[in-house]
Amino acid sequence: MEARAIAKYVRISPLKVNYICAEVRGKQVDEALSILKFTPKRGAKELYKVLNSAVANAENNLNLNRDDLIVKVAYANDGPTMKRFHPKAKGMAYPILKRSSHIGIVVAERE
Repeated sequence: MEARAIAKYVRISPLKVNYICAEVRGKQVDEALSILKFTPKRGAKELYKVLNSAVANAENNLNLNRDDLIVKVAYANDGPTMKRFHPKAKGMAYPILKRSSHIGIVVAERE
């Protein structure tokens, strides 16, 4: 059995979050939470919230034991990109891409 949680439209680049996802993928849930708690990146805070939500879903909805849960899948996909423009010399415009991401975590019981 596996439980999942997804945070959509988070205003951080998926590239930045995926580096942190790689750190917690395959880890036991409590170990992953402690890694995220002490990681000094903004994406770690968002991942911490999503992981807590996935664990709560597993405990409350599927009656799984927290001690047996591992982070099976952790990902950050592209969300919509806000396009803005910054004026440059000679009347030109320079595009600014404000990226967002959809962060998801799947926790499952250890085999």
